[in-house]
Amino acid sequence: MSARGTAAVIGGGLAGITAAIALREVGAEVTLLEARPRLGGATCSFSRGGLVVDNGQHVFLRCCGAYRGLLARLGVTGSVTVQDRFDVTVLRPGGRARLRRTALPGPLHMGRALTGYHFLSPAQRLRVARAALAMAALDPASGSLDDERLGDWLAARGQDERTRRVLWDLFTVSALNTDGDDANLALAATVVKTALLGGRDAADIGVPAIPLGDLHGRAAVGLLGRMGAQVRLGVKAAAVEVLPSGRFLVRLDGRGRDSDGQALGGGGGPAIAADAVVLAVPPHAAARLAPPGVVAAGTGPGPQQWRQLGTAPIVNVHVIYDRRITRLPFAAVVDSPVQWVFDRTGPSGQRPGQYLAVSLSAADRYVDVPAAELREQFVPAMAELFPAAGGARVTDFFVTRERRATLRQVPGCGRLRPPAATALPGLALAGAWTDTGWPDTMEGAVRSGLNAARAARRVLAAPEGAARTWAAGPLAGFPGGPGVGPEAGPGAGHEGGPGGAVRSGAGGPA
Repeated sequence: MSARGTAAVIGGGLAGITAAIALREVGAEVTLLEARPRLGGATCSFSRGGLVVDNGQHVFLRCCGAYRGLLARLGVTGSVTVQDRFDVTVLRPGGRARLRRTALPGPLHMGRALTGYHFLSPAQRLRVARAALAMAALDPASGSLDDERLGDWLAARGQDERTRRVLWDLFTVSALNTDGDDANLALAATVVKTALLGGRDAADIGVPAIPLGDLHGRAAVGLLGRMGAQVRLGVKAAAVEVLPSGRFLVRLDGRGRDSDGQALGGGGGPAIAADAVVLAVPPHAAARLAPPGVVAAGTGPGPQQWRQLGTAPIVNVHVIYDRRITRLPFAAVVDSPVQWVFDRTGPSGQRPGQYLAVSLSAADRYVDVPAAELREQFVPAMAELFPAAGGARVTDFFVTRERRATLRQVPGCGRLRPPAATALPGLALAGAWTDTGWPDTMEGAVRSGLNAARAARRVLAAPEGAARTWAAGPLAGFPGGPGVGPEAGPGAGHEGGPGGAVRSGAGGPA
């Protein structure tokens, strides 16, 4: 059984890719439009000499069921590695600690890691345990939590400045791309409850073993082509109009290219008619494209509110040494400007030497700093963490910046995030900025695409059981799959940097 009708998906990031696959799987004729010459959105790669560089350090957690389902559907599960158990080395100048879970059920599985975390005193560790239990009782879906700062809530429960910086920030800053104290309490509670206080394997970290451009963009082009969907690259949507029949007209700025790089002929026309449209673009673009009537009065945030969602930057500092200086695949860092370090030697093709990427979340203080000044700060900082760096030569240093990496996940942002369904039947919103119950992450992006496909499917005459692969396949049992939208509950969880934000950097060196 299949859907009857056509669907246009505007935006080829993870949300748009997901929506396109899900709609094609129920039989819709799908056209995916992407303004850039590639798919993948904020997760992409570029070449620098003989090096393949990811625009940012994107990792995920085992609890990210929707994202892992997308990897399975793309056929790239074998191109990522997932820890047997959560295990993070935490560095500081002159010392290190280790956070490793046990096989006990959650939340007891993190008990040994906390008791052995010697960067905090025994009294501080005890107060952390009490605060964690208090957070476990919070309901992230509560509207009151959306208005609270994480730092205020933690301080009121005995978490002093030192504790917040060397423990809580490890997870919340990378998860929410916001300075720890300023983070939205509801989203922080989602992160901590799901990853650290939930199932014992929820926080196990997964990392790509190949460049992101291959993992997401190229794999998606191949799959969508085999499924019979049309992918049009280099095409920017100029407007979405509602026709008298209730169908939609997507007006285009250019003809663009197909997924093989061939210029599209004039038969493509300056517009596409569709029964359903998914706007899988950032909030400002969605507000520009959305036709009048997209939100009924008094039913939720509309385009004016979407524009009020702020954005937050991520900066990545890339350092290439003439020799190996560490055996760690990644590490968290405290008491240093460095936040997280990832070994990207293998996936990048770097030979010889070692390529380390430093990921800086909530990077307002770094996003406009020249690369030369960042080198003066971060090369010595790395030498303080890795003694072998003192005898190594830096053969290359560059910086990538994503000024609008994620939405700014501060108090009050929840009320500005719209659901997938709109007041116009057949028009749906997707993107990690929408109301998925998750932070702005890769997992949130995939869930938003599934929610949008569900909303669009209602006008395509698709039977509820038609989404066979995603409803009964890799996503079975995970909230956020087809048929589960934000109205079903928070679907708590996160991913991205260990702790969770989508790890982004700019698409080229500074």
